[in-house]
Amino acid sequence: MTDSVNNGLWGGTGTRPFVIAEMSGNHNQSLDRALSIVDAAADAGAHAVKLQTYTEDTMTFDLEDESFRITDPTSLWAGQSFYELYKKAKTPLEWHKPIMEHARSRGIHCFSSPFDESAVDFLETLDVPAYKIASFECIDLPLINRVAKTGKPLIISTGMATVSEISEAVDAARSAGCQDLVLLKCTSTYPASPENSNVRTIARMRDVFNCDVGLSDHTMGIGAAVAAVAFGATVIEKHLTLDRSDGGVDSEFSLEPDEFARLVKETETAWLALGDVRFGPSEKEVNARLRRRSIYVAEDMQAGDVFTSSNLRRIRPGRGLPPKYYSVLLGKKISKTVKKGTPVSWDLL
Repeated sequence: MTDSVNNGLWGGTGTRPFVIAEMSGNHNQSLDRALSIVDAAADAGAHAVKLQTYTEDTMTFDLEDESFRITDPTSLWAGQSFYELYKKAKTPLEWHKPIMEHARSRGIHCFSSPFDESAVDFLETLDVPAYKIASFECIDLPLINRVAKTGKPLIISTGMATVSEISEAVDAARSAGCQDLVLLKCTSTYPASPENSNVRTIARMRDVFNCDVGLSDHTMGIGAAVAAVAFGATVIEKHLTLDRSDGGVDSEFSLEPDEFARLVKETETAWLALGDVRFGPSEKEVNARLRRRSIYVAEDMQAGDVFTSSNLRRIRPGRGLPPKYYSVLLGKKISKTVKKGTPVSWDLL
């Protein structure tokens, strides 16, 4: 199993980022492919794989009304009805158990985003370790209340949400008993652009809502996620597919396995690089100080000779006096006979 942290899943700023592979509909309605995505997530070093739990009938109505169709021409799913999209993208309920069992066998967590109370009831029968509220459900306070009452760790994604909407979601979760809460900064465009990611918000969210904050990232590549860690993100969620060329509802903004492995590696590297606020040499740098410049005798000198710019040099290594004393030494007399290459020390004066 992955590194143990305070609630068995994600930790805080003192632990490496908790990386979630979002499967969504990238299984393309194949259970074998879904299980292979779990394998790819585990092989890439992900800490968890996440599902989405709904049916087309719990999401929307099967109506021909234009208002139940995606009309935004910039959308990946333009022209499709909500009902048909969710029918195509859903993870069948009967797949959840084998997927979760396979994830456990591979040593990673598996949990899900429920989209209504019936999904929560179903997921509780599978003893999921955590829950995720999707951005579009961030305003569904009754759903958040139901999830929080399970007592499980909870992630809430905040795409599109205003400060007041996030505050209402946080209050709903905490008032219902949620003790382990993470908010995810998210941009609900698919794919999202780096310019619209605004990961600086992560640090402010952490301070305002007094909880861990991460990133649900829909950009292509891993740069936004790495930057998010620098601003304090403790959870990173990213879509995973086996091969973008295979198509699928979310394939265009999903990472392939080798890319996901780089995501895990580089976000951990970013976290390790944060370190502490400190100045001066680290333990690993102590010996390197000898490679600094220092003041050396540049010519053979006799006792009583005067230091000049010709017989005094600032060179490497750092065994002599620091360069800041160079001008102090000029014009002073040397007290003993020395050879070229002698490091200058105060006892030579």
